[in-house]
Amino acid sequence: MMNPAPRHRLLPAGAACVTVVLWASAFVAIRSAGADYSPGALALGRLGSGALALGALSAIRREGLPPRGAWRGILLSGVLWFGFYMVALNWGEQRVDAGTAALVVNVGPLLIALLGARLLGDPMPPRLLAGMAVSFAGAVTVGLSMSGGGGSSLLGVVLCLLAAGAYACGVVAQKPALGRASALQVTTFGCLVGALACLPFAGQLVHEVSRAPASATLDMVYLGVFPTALAFTTWAYALARTTASRMGATTYAVPALVVLMSWLVLGEVPGALTLVGGVLCLAGVAVSRSRARAGRTVRVAAGQEPRPEPRPEQVT
Repeated sequence: MMNPAPRHRLLPAGAACVTVVLWASAFVAIRSAGADYSPGALALGRLGSGALALGALSAIRREGLPPRGAWRGILLSGVLWFGFYMVALNWGEQRVDAGTAALVVNVGPLLIALLGARLLGDPMPPRLLAGMAVSFAGAVTVGLSMSGGGGSSLLGVVLCLLAAGAYACGVVAQKPALGRASALQVTTFGCLVGALACLPFAGQLVHEVSRAPASATLDMVYLGVFPTALAFTTWAYALARTTASRMGATTYAVPALVVLMSWLVLGEVPGALTLVGGVLCLAGVAVSRSRARAGRTVRVAAGQEPRPEPRPEQVT
């Protein structure tokens, strides 16, 4: 039988990996669907598909309504992260190249760390700071290597920066709600709130879905079911069991995976500098999620009783 402590550590880590891979795939799907759908319509279609999938799963599991204390965080994360972030990101990616978008949006984990420390009391151990620095350097490298086309616009950069800010605020708002409601409840109702916030784009969606090719519509549905319904749920599950800062640092792996997926799916062959940046992103995530064991080793060597491992909720 597996020791419960390692199992409790592996499940959140596995959930975080699922989130990162699916969020990386979203960049490829957004690029594909964005040629036929406007930013608001794409966001509404994605959130509508995600809300239907999450609603069906919640009904099967009989989750019910979240408790009253969770609604403030659900509303804030729903409007900021599910709604505003997706519209801004869709719009921004139509005006800047992929490298610039990846670089600007990856300001988000830094903002999460700062807001988490200020508003949630999240600790910022040296390993987390070092890992974030390495990953940010990797994101900058990827951005510089992919932005040689010169197609960036000031509006696109501002939109991606606004998306990063909304993402960070949404994560910090979501964290307290996860202490009062399940990950599925928080994700389901956050997605529903985001869809309601995007209802002004309903007319555009109806018009565009009748003219878009089936492949673009399938991309939109994929975005709703997998990078939204599934990935946001696995994100919430992992976030409930660690700090917002550490989870934010995990998403630095996304640019590296986007490079790989663009290579495989879109035929965009990365250069040597892009590959170096991707390796730095992954290395920084590994450092930020590692935990120092030297002190524990010294205590055991000295014949002292080792301290018990912290519970997953206490991991910082």
